[in-house]
Amino acid sequence: MIVTPLSDRGTAAVREVLLSHGWEGDLALLAAGGLATGGFHVTGLATNTIEAMLSVAGRLGLELVTGDDWIILAGARSRLGAFARPWLQPEPVQELAMAIGMALPAEAPRAWRHARGTLSLDGPVVVGVLNVTPDSFSDGGQTRTVAEALAHVVELVDGGAAVVDVGSESTRPGAAPLDPAEELTRGLPVIEAIVREYPALVLSVDTVRSETARAALDAGVAIVNDVTAGRHDPALLAVAAANDAGVVLSHSRGALGRLASYDAAEYGADVVGVVAGEVAAAVANAGAAGVAADAIVIDPGFGFGKRPEQNFRLLAGLDAFVAMGKPVLVGVSRKRFLGEVTGRGLDDRDRATAAACALAYSRGARLFRVHNPEAVRDALKVAAAVERASA
Repeated sequence: MIVTPLSDRGTAAVREVLLSHGWEGDLALLAAGGLATGGFHVTGLATNTIEAMLSVAGRLGLELVTGDDWIILAGARSRLGAFARPWLQPEPVQELAMAIGMALPAEAPRAWRHARGTLSLDGPVVVGVLNVTPDSFSDGGQTRTVAEALAHVVELVDGGAAVVDVGSESTRPGAAPLDPAEELTRGLPVIEAIVREYPALVLSVDTVRSETARAALDAGVAIVNDVTAGRHDPALLAVAAANDAGVVLSHSRGALGRLASYDAAEYGADVVGVVAGEVAAAVANAGAAGVAADAIVIDPGFGFGKRPEQNFRLLAGLDAFVAMGKPVLVGVSRKRFLGEVTGRGLDDRDRATAAACALAYSRGARLFRVHNPEAVRDALKVAAAVERASA
């Protein structure tokens, strides 16, 4: 069974109307939360479950559309909440009721805990990309020395980055997996220099290897960003947990060197639901490895094993990931799918990146991994101002 939350916006509009009629703030917010509508697309259902839902939905005042093995269930949040009580429902729909209850959107996290403290998520958080690689798809070879890396850190921070993500291995299409020793040789001196020169700066390490993560955390890094979400090296999650590190779990498929290919870009008709399900499994694996719940950030993995149209469907359906109750990071910066729709080359995709980030913020994402923070800063400020005005 796959349960995918549909768009759940509209609470702010209801609250504004109630406030205009003299309702007090807390009461208006509570009532608006119950009246705001939500919906779920559920696949993989048995025939008897669908048949039983016809009467259950009618009794609760929920809207229902059905197919051979799927339904769309929609209605007020309060009525969906009433359905999500399996002990009150007939046996054929009890499993569905439990699944809907687990998928009801959780309260948005207000902070992200990492090894050196917490990051507030009350507004957009920009994560600046620092690649110390000769072959990254966008900026490979630009920071070959420690001095060049330190100079680029200044540019990233001045541009608005609150976190700097240091990567030593390219994930571009066709990139050969890096020797683990070479990854440390490239990245560790840069990390050590940044920690020495800018001790207050929050650093992330972009790696899929536990030994690299351990060395980076020992050097002062606070966050581990794994594009395989622990698939490549499950020990990485335990290392992060032992160091109280923040963890970014990014969705991807396939082996290193093929992550950005289309080899595994088969998701059926519901790419959002399938990817969300795989991300949920990664979250469960991280928890089982000891990673604290408030240390986990999820990333739908734009550009990793997804065709252009699939990336846009993920962006449009970002609500499904936000509803999982974890902070959402998007890494759309200069990606191939933005070039496909704009016709722009790698060196001219920052405007498209800014537009995609602003749209992602409006859908609930709070962290944005970009190559050029300054290029997206104003777009995110406008998106945040619009949200504040409607809150």
